[in-house]
Amino acid sequence: MASLTRRRRGIDFWPGFVDALAALLMVMVFVILIFTIGQFVLTDAVSGRDRALAQLNAELSQLAEQLSLETNARKQASIQLGELSASLASSESARQALDARLQSTEAARAESEAARLASEEDTLRLTADIAALQRLKAELEAEAARLASELDSTGTALKEKTELSERSLAQVELLNRQLAALRTQLEQLNAALGAAETAARNKDLEIEALGKKLNVALASRVQQLARYRSEFFGRLREVIGQREDVQIVGDRFVFASEVLFDSASAEVSDAGKTQLARLASTLKGIADEIPADLPWVLQVDGHTDRRPISTERFPSNWELSTARALSIVKYLRAQGIDPQRLAATGYGEFHPLDPRNTDAAYAKNRRIELKLTSR
Repeated sequence: MASLTRRRRGIDFWPGFVDALAALLMVMVFVILIFTIGQFVLTDAVSGRDRALAQLNAELSQLAEQLSLETNARKQASIQLGELSASLASSESARQALDARLQSTEAARAESEAARLASEEDTLRLTADIAALQRLKAELEAEAARLASELDSTGTALKEKTELSERSLAQVELLNRQLAALRTQLEQLNAALGAAETAARNKDLEIEALGKKLNVALASRVQQLARYRSEFFGRLREVIGQREDVQIVGDRFVFASEVLFDSASAEVSDAGKTQLARLASTLKGIADEIPADLPWVLQVDGHTDRRPISTERFPSNWELSTARALSIVKYLRAQGIDPQRLAATGYGEFHPLDPRNTDAAYAKNRRIELKLTSR
């Protein structure tokens, strides 16, 4: 009886079966938990990639708008350069307009250069983003490989994990295509930037060439004016004769004030009218020979000595010097000189030839200067 009881107890294997089944269930629960965590991590990575791609698309749109603005600015600069080329052979007033347009063109070029630099910065940032996406791609591929290896170690969950791996690979492939599209857009952007830089260099060369042509034209005008000025002063010296109170100083013809005016007066004296009539006759003869497109003008400058004057008509030497210059200009106009070729300026006592406080210095500083110059 005891022997039969021991035999029955020896064949009781149910507790061991229960333990094995419990262990198997724990393993399956652990595998399912790992699968759930992996799926959550993969979903979060894919969502982050979508957000990064959306941000990249927005930045590409901004770059396209900036390139469009830059193209319009360069078209405008080309139009302005054409206008500058057409006005190169004009007079001094046309030269001033050309300078203004050149400055405007330079400002537009500076703005274009700033836009180009901004585009380059955006390109560098976009390149960094692509590198980050490539790193994300590598991480996703590694994660997919790890999940595939873990799925191989399970039995029942092998098919489901294989499908998940295929979806991950499909997402990676989609990411590769999007990265390829981004690279293509970057190449197009770099090509556009290169074309913009080439156009900017060409515009700089055109501006430099226009500047050289303008300088040559101005130098030619200055030489022409210098030749007529020399001829005018030579004829004027012949007409007036050798007088100590009339001198040629540099590019100016200098009259002592006593030759044309009485003391403290702005009315041209009779002797002064005679001298000015000769001057007007000489100037009219020279004016007929000067080309019409040469912007010349006879500038009349009045100067006084430093001794103060205070009358109702002349509160200071400025009023006296200016009134004397205006009287000469009005007289020359009455003699038939074109008023557009005349200018009057009063300097008072502030530009002396001799700074000493002597009668000889005072007499030297009281003067009328004539200068044939350009507007």
